[in-house]
Amino acid sequence: MKILQLSTYDTAGGAARAAYRLHQGFQSINVHSQMLVQAKFSDDKTVVDPQNNLEKGLAKLGHALDTLPLRFYRQRKPTAFSTQWVPDLILSRIARLHPDVINLHWIGESYLQIETISKLSKPIIWTLHDMWPFTGGCHYDQNCGRYVDSCGTCPQLGSNKNFDLSRLIWQRKSKAWKNAYLTIVTPSKWLAKCASSSSLFRHLQIEVIPNGLDTQKYKPINRQIVRSLLNLPPDKQLVLFGAINATSDQRKGFHLLQPALQNLCKSGWQDKVELIVIGSSQPDNQTDLGFMTHYLGLLSDDISLAQIYAAVDVFIAPSIQDNLPNTLIEAISCGTPCVAFKIGGMPDLIEHQENGYLAQAFDVEDLAQGIAWVLENSERHQKLCDRAREKAELEFTQELQARRYVSLFTKILTEVDKHLNCDD
Repeated sequence: MKILQLSTYDTAGGAARAAYRLHQGFQSINVHSQMLVQAKFSDDKTVVDPQNNLEKGLAKLGHALDTLPLRFYRQRKPTAFSTQWVPDLILSRIARLHPDVINLHWIGESYLQIETISKLSKPIIWTLHDMWPFTGGCHYDQNCGRYVDSCGTCPQLGSNKNFDLSRLIWQRKSKAWKNAYLTIVTPSKWLAKCASSSSLFRHLQIEVIPNGLDTQKYKPINRQIVRSLLNLPPDKQLVLFGAINATSDQRKGFHLLQPALQNLCKSGWQDKVELIVIGSSQPDNQTDLGFMTHYLGLLSDDISLAQIYAAVDVFIAPSIQDNLPNTLIEAISCGTPCVAFKIGGMPDLIEHQENGYLAQAFDVEDLAQGIAWVLENSERHQKLCDRAREKAELEFTQELQARRYVSLFTKILTEVDKHLNCDD
């Protein structure tokens, strides 16, 4: 079986890293896998990027062109929104690789035109890393729910017209994918529920396969040793918050974390706790979070990330809408309890008061209480750490993820062969 993974990037960004980890998982069980990307950041020879000047030029130009229609919406919110209207050259590149099955991942920033997907002449399994495949352009709908029907009057565009850009994109998807042979995979149960309720995907087969990672890279390390290596305080309880654009992306919930930490500070934790932030450098005008804060900037290598997760006492993910964040999988694999709101894919990862704490959605007092609950009892904290690691080993290894995908691919290819034989 020859698997081809299509992803805009290989290691830049959460969706790309998840796709690349699956690619590595296939290789670890000796399954032939290649990645075809718009831009390559690794030195992996099995990852294929544009080679000729035309392909490279189109890749650079595409993202700028993709955003042009958005300029007509001056009131739009600063959220991710992809139109995917720019033509691509992907079909000839795929043909040269001769795959048996195509696994789509995150294809934003003009990597694939919407209409191209129906022209892929192989069985397509689409792994959803956000909501874009079944919306009118947004990557997270901010709970507007319009994808259930046909989008339009898009709040993220600031539109008050039923037939707007979001409706046009929805119509393009509906027309282009009407007869496409698609199977949908979601990493979280929440995203599967969203996809199955959408007007575009409700008639398709939808499977849930959680993301995986290398649990030998992300593993518990002696906390005091790794703190010494990272020059972090040995006598404080360390709270970690991290995400790409950690403090500026509203969906990641920094605006809710701030009052929660201030509540925690006022309740007697001021001299016991310090805060670690990854994914963001120290701002010029530093926000008062109540605690001494260490900004470690953007980190992308597994070794550094694993050390930081292992060094801290708890990881906080205050997202207001999220799928199955890599950060939480990484944290629990390092034996670090997590605290998050009970939204999206968080319940798939956090077992309430077993390996972490699920706060009621957007309740900053409950979020603060969850952090305190995890930290306040050392014996209980160790049990949380042990269960976090156990859950990662049982449910989120690369090998388990890869074998579940191979089983799905094999089933689909068998069905295709039966269908072709019937036609003969």
